[in-house]
Parts: sequence; structure tokens; C-alpha cells
Amino acid sequence: MTTITTRTVAYPADNLTMVGHLALPAGAGRRPAVLIGPEGVGLSDVERRRAEALAELGYVAFAFDIHGGCYLGDPDDMLARCMPLLAAPDRLRAIGHAALDVLRAEPRADPDRTAAVGYGTGGAVALELGRDGVDLRAIATVNALTTGRRGEAARIRCPVWAGVGSEDPIMPAAQRDAFTAEMEAAGVDWRLVVYGGALHAFHHPPVDHTVRPGVGYHPRHARRAWHDVVALLAECLPVME
Repeated sequence: MTTITTRTVAYPADNLTMVGHLALPAGAGRRPAVLIGPEGVGLSDVERRRAEALAELGYVAFAFDIHGGCYLGDPDDMLARCMPLLAAPDRLRAIGHAALDVLRAEPRADPDRTAAVGYGTGGAVALELGRDGVDLRAIATVNALTTGRRGEAARIRCPVWAGVGSEDPIMPAAQRDAFTAEMEAAGVDWRLVVYGGALHAFHHPPVDHTVRPGVGYHPRHARRAWHDVVALLAECLPVME
């Protein structure tokens, strides 16, 4: 395991002071960079550890915030915050651009070699960055089969990988079909992996608070989804070129 360094970064977005987690790989040179967006509950140690895991692989990784430093463990609080966000693509994009500015301003990050990985609401942010025409090398989402405004997916300039549980009631088959139809119509290089028997947020370890119905951890598929994300990064954003 390589030696990494981490630090907390405060930055403004969505009229809030966001608090993200930056993880830097060993060494001194520039490295490819990855944004990591959290589920609707907000930034937690799960995403912080993922940023650190990517730093150990040689990436500069920034786990960004969506709730101004808050973790919304109460489902009603989470929905009250996230549903208006998901209905406002421009707000999602602004949150994503603010985080991307932090990442690209880091001296160790190569601003021309960046990817976005997101889970749930954080995945919607990643997709909206793509629909906004941001120069990304790859977009990976889990539980975030959101569709955008008509025609804007044509602005996506990189491969898109999406993962979802087959039993996810929040992202059912109709939503999968709408997402894939949007990607196909736009000519995007896209992939969708459906993990059999998995619920919503299957990648997220169990939490000590109430969760929405249809949410559940699936450790085997969680490992597989992470491996799929890392493989996408290795393909589209290799650490050494």
C-alpha cells in the first residue's frame, strides 16, 4: 500500500459551504483526477474511503459534498433536500462544477485528465456534468439512471458506465429503459450493468439509521461494482500513459 495524504476542503456551492475530502497519491507529479459523488444522504466515510482507495491506485481523488457538511440520515430530510435538486439540472451542474473547480485547482491533479464517479444523487451530478459538455474521460454511476433534458446527452464526450440492482424499486426497468434510450439516441458510448437480486444502494454498507424501503446492502455485488468502476478508470483514465 502506498502512502497517501488527505485533507478537508471547504468551498461554496448551492448557497452552502460544502466540505469535501481530497486524497492525494504518493509522489510529487501530476496524476489523473477523479470526482466522487455521494448518495442522497450525503458525504460519509464510505466515499472518503473510496477517495483514499483511488489515491492508493495513483489518482488524485475528491469526494465532494452535496449538503453543506450535513449527513441526512432521516429519509424525510434526505428527500426534502434531494428531490428538488434532482428536478433542477442546473443546480446539480453548479454543485458539480464547484467540486470540479476544487479538484482541477489541486496542483497534483491533471486538469485535462479527469473522470466523475457518482452514487445516487452524486451520480446524477456526474451525469449532468457530462450533459453540460464538460471534458471528462469517463463517467461512472451507481443507482443514478437519471434522464436529462431533451438532446443534451449529445454533449457527453466520454464513455458512460452505469450500474443498478435488478430489484431496485427506485430505478425500475422503465427507468433503465429510458436511460438507455437517451444514451443510445445521443450516440454515447454507454454500458449498463444490472446486478441480479440487488436493491437500491446495494453498494453502501449497512447504516445505523432508518432507510427507505427498497434499500439494502449486497456485499458481493458491491465488490463487483467497485471493480467495474476501477476497470473503467483503468481503461479510460490510466494512471500511466
